[in-house]
Amino acid sequence: MRNFVQNGNILSVLAPYVTLSGQGVLVGVLFGVAATDAANGAPVEIKRQGVFDITALATDVGAQGAKIYWDAAARRLTVTAAGNALVGALAEAKLNGDATARVALDGVVR
Repeated sequence: MRNFVQNGNILSVLAPYVTLSGQGVLVGVLFGVAATDAANGAPVEIKRQGVFDITALATDVGAQGAKIYWDAAARRLTVTAAGNALVGALAEAKLNGDATARVALDGVVR
């Protein structure tokens, strides 16, 4: 197939802010986890599929399989849908006080 470019599981995007390896990154409707550190506006590769532990709102609670959203202003996951981007589902239940959430990313653009 002559028009195939790449599988899309890992994409290079321009970091929307200073980004640390392992941090969530949302560019438009593309969400992934940064593979490396990057300066604001610098290229960074994001992994769009897999299961990751990502910073989350500590007071949130959610059952395994619940939808999880990215709060771009706070740069963390949340169970709150309003004003946030759907990025995946909880791979494990999230308890009150957990500063991270285990999230399953499926790479789907929403």
